[in-house]
Amino acid sequence: MTHLRRNAVLALAIATVIVTQGAFADEGMWTPDNLPLAQLKQKFGFTPDAHWAEHAQRAALRLAGGCSGSFVSPTGLVLTNHHCARSCVEQLSTAEKDIVKAGFFAKENKDEIKCPEIELNRLDTITHVTDRVKQATVGKSGEAYSKAEKAVKSDIEKECVGSDKEATRCDVVNLYHGGVYDLYKYHRYQDVRLVFVPEEAIAFFGGDPDNFNFPRFDLDMAVLRAYEGGKPAKVADYFPFSKNGAADKELTVTVGNPGGTDRQLTVAELESTRDVDLIPRLFDLSERRGMVTQYRSESAENARVAQNDLFGIENSYKALKGRLEALQDPNVFALKRKEEADLRAYVEADPARKAKYGTAWDNIAKAMTTYRNLEMPFKYTNLAGTKYFAYARTLVRAAAERKKPNADRLREFTESKLPSMTQSLFSTAPVYPQFEKVKFTYILTKMREHLGTDDAFVKQVLDKQSPEALAAQMIDATKLGDPAVRKALWEGGAEAIAKSDDPFIKLAIAVDPQTRQLRKQMEDEVESVVDKNSELVAAARFDKYGTSVYPDATFTQRFSFGTVKGWDEKGKQIAPFTDIGGAFAHATGADPFALPQSWLDAKPHLNLAQHMNLATSNDIIGGNSGSPMINRKGEIVGLVFDGNIHSLGGDYWFDESLNRTVAVDSGAIIEALRKVYKASRVADELQAAQK
Repeated sequence: MTHLRRNAVLALAIATVIVTQGAFADEGMWTPDNLPLAQLKQKFGFTPDAHWAEHAQRAALRLAGGCSGSFVSPTGLVLTNHHCARSCVEQLSTAEKDIVKAGFFAKENKDEIKCPEIELNRLDTITHVTDRVKQATVGKSGEAYSKAEKAVKSDIEKECVGSDKEATRCDVVNLYHGGVYDLYKYHRYQDVRLVFVPEEAIAFFGGDPDNFNFPRFDLDMAVLRAYEGGKPAKVADYFPFSKNGAADKELTVTVGNPGGTDRQLTVAELESTRDVDLIPRLFDLSERRGMVTQYRSESAENARVAQNDLFGIENSYKALKGRLEALQDPNVFALKRKEEADLRAYVEADPARKAKYGTAWDNIAKAMTTYRNLEMPFKYTNLAGTKYFAYARTLVRAAAERKKPNADRLREFTESKLPSMTQSLFSTAPVYPQFEKVKFTYILTKMREHLGTDDAFVKQVLDKQSPEALAAQMIDATKLGDPAVRKALWEGGAEAIAKSDDPFIKLAIAVDPQTRQLRKQMEDEVESVVDKNSELVAAARFDKYGTSVYPDATFTQRFSFGTVKGWDEKGKQIAPFTDIGGAFAHATGADPFALPQSWLDAKPHLNLAQHMNLATSNDIIGGNSGSPMINRKGEIVGLVFDGNIHSLGGDYWFDESLNRTVAVDSGAIIEALRKVYKASRVADELQAAQK
């Protein structure tokens, strides 16, 4: 794309970020309680009523680990992506039975297998709590602001959960960067069982070369089931499957949980994101990819054990590279600076607004300077990346935090958060010591490299040992790979932790004071400053634009409205559909373009003209994976699993002419279940729900 054309496209994109009530593009990640009804009526002739919105809200789901999904039958059947359920599939696999590679189908209910760590959240209610939070923080700054904000959030969440913490989850959500605080109350499902997944070869057909590209030919789907009381959950709200799928130019709605966007950040924050976050992270991912690739090359079992890590690394690398390229485009920053200058000029034009909001941008810029100084020690003293230390740190901190009043605890240890924490901590998922040695060695090596050999923390951790020797010694001696040991330490509390001779528990105790201090500095000197001043920027934006501006994504439920639509790629028109026949034409027989044998065997019976994947103009970002794509009647027409390469800049803006969502066609799901996998039990349940 030429700079001239890109400048024009970005100018349009920025203009639509501050959309007025009379204009509407497909841009927007709208909260369930603030759908753009007038614009929908004007553009699509679509006027969803409160019942339609509430039904869609409750039929859609969040996978607490970072994806989306939906109920698709009244007996708790859940549709999401293969890559969203991949951790479960890997945890249930063994060297003798690799269901990541072979796929899985439970022929009867009794064959459905519980996933060790998946939690589903159904959004039931949204309550506005802005006044209460702001009353608690008014007039405060720094440490006092941070403490007051955390305390009031914890109190609100505890009141919301009440005595039903096993089935209820409550989160106070910051919208508009603190301009609005809402309480999201969820129904929690922690008994989630695997029903069906295809082979990875078709779920991720094309592999990394095709990732974030289109045309695509993937069956990136998984079917789970929510259970309650040991039986399939009974749900009133679910999405039936469309009989016909979606047509070209048809309205499509995604209902998912985009993880996070940065469209409303200040220029100072975007510069820090580019320079301090993205560039070092990409270097780190590159090195991790080499480390994992080397480990996988050593044996077939190593390849199986480390495949999920490699998948995550490669996916993250490609996504973050796209974001970095966006922030390295000078036209992007020129437009972001103009947008910020326009808002600041609006503030400066009125003495009252200037007195109220005028210093916010400069205060955020100062906080970013502090962040640049704290980021390196904060990052490398956390020793993040091995399960053993993660378990140890959770146990050590829990022993201290659970003794405190709920409002005084670290946020992740408040009562409302504990069920999710213990589900992960007590997980029966296997831990592979040899792979953990490689990862822990890498972490220790990078700690020494970036903090320096003379750093007190480095000396405390390594003493006179090499990273390799220390990693091997500690992992050979630890017993934290056993969930029963972890559970006993959790239940034993501070006394059990103090008596433990586990090397990772001892390390976590030793480094906890310094890591807590760095976290406190980060919260008091950076996060609280940014939060407080972002509220002021948000208020100034409200003054100028009102609520016609949607908030940045926060891994909470959002509705996006678009259409089935291709795009122009440098003069070439990209059609919005691929078909099953195209998958066979695209196949080479060599990984990652090798179709599974099940598909080769089924080819004579398949409808090769059946749409397989489709592209739409819905506005999504990471976290939307697994989102239901529905039509105006609330029927499933697709399953979101990706975006095209242009969508990677969607963290910062939306370009309607190029950004596309990519989904599995609903018809392809039924065709594959019936004709490739003979999974008629699942297909029948999906189609029985059709209206």
